[in-house]
Amino acid sequence: MISSFKMALRSIGSNKMRAALTMLGIIIGVMALVVLVSLVNGATSTVTDEVSSLGSNYVDAYVWQQEVGSSLTVNDLKKWAQENDNVEAVAPINRGSAKGKAGSSSDDIDLIGTMPAYADINGLTIEYGRYLKNTDVDNASRVCVLSKQAAEQIVGYTDCVGEDFSIDGMRYTIVGVLGEKTSLVYSSSRLATVYIPFTSFTRQYPQSGSAISEFYVTAPEGTKMADAEAAVNDFLYNFFGSSDGYWVYSMDVMEDAMGSVTNILKILLGGIASISLIVGGIGIMNIMLVTVTERTREIGIRKAIGADRGTILLQFLMEAVVLCMLGCVIGIFLSWCILRLASTIAADAGLQFALSGGVVALAAIFCFAIGVIFGLYPANKAAKMKPIDALHYGG
Repeated sequence: MISSFKMALRSIGSNKMRAALTMLGIIIGVMALVVLVSLVNGATSTVTDEVSSLGSNYVDAYVWQQEVGSSLTVNDLKKWAQENDNVEAVAPINRGSAKGKAGSSSDDIDLIGTMPAYADINGLTIEYGRYLKNTDVDNASRVCVLSKQAAEQIVGYTDCVGEDFSIDGMRYTIVGVLGEKTSLVYSSSRLATVYIPFTSFTRQYPQSGSAISEFYVTAPEGTKMADAEAAVNDFLYNFFGSSDGYWVYSMDVMEDAMGSVTNILKILLGGIASISLIVGGIGIMNIMLVTVTERTREIGIRKAIGADRGTILLQFLMEAVVLCMLGCVIGIFLSWCILRLASTIAADAGLQFALSGGVVALAAIFCFAIGVIFGLYPANKAAKMKPIDALHYGG
């Protein structure tokens, strides 16, 4: 075994250019497999962490086609939440674009009218001041909470609690500034975000009405999400009398759906990359057949001095396997370099890509198998040669 390995290395080293070109297909295939699957793993991990950070006891409901006189209001939600054991808190949402201004600086903002529970549900953190309170909602207070981006872009600094802030010409008082939060899942707008009480939103924009078009519901600890989701569905069905005007989903359903999609994506990309490796294996088989032909006399001499069929087979099979494994090592190293570069570029988005031990092991096993499978035919051809025919070969 060791002598066959040494002879394989000598044979590869005697024709470095041919060996490099032969390994190229394997290198590209390994890079495709490792990089593509690692990119999917990294993106999936980041998004899953974002979703998980919000908690799995979270239900989102969308409501549309509400008629006058039968629209869903804040009081309806509050009353239902207080009477239902499967509900801990609710956070209605009303949103739109507006013009935010502080001093002489102004910019477009993403305006969200909501309630205090929204911060806990979405994992928002306060850097300065406070978030919205229930009294702010009850009194329709003209107070606002700015995202860090809004404070930096419009006010000019983040420690701005107590400053005036104008929203479409209406003056509000800044009571809080959020901490840094880069979310891939819930950054629905690239605009700076400002939060105001839900009632203040409906008062300033009466055309939007007091009807709720979206709301979040959290379930108490220990409550099954299926029960909380069923409670929301039952409430909306009883309220509207049909199931045509709303849509409800829970975060655990989203996580399951994401897991299914990413698994299919990994299998698909892995399959495409595997095809590249198979093509590389075919290239190795072709080169090994050429090598066997070129070394026919060498095979005859070795058999004449006592080398048996198994020794010859092992030698040429070892060459094919060594070529594949060298290509695998080089491909993994280049993949690591590419992933490091990708992580640096995507760092601002919170994405990190790393070599997965499982993917590396899969690539190594696949390359070894390709070396054996595609090297077996040329090796067997060499082993089956008769010494007398090999010695008289004139090619």
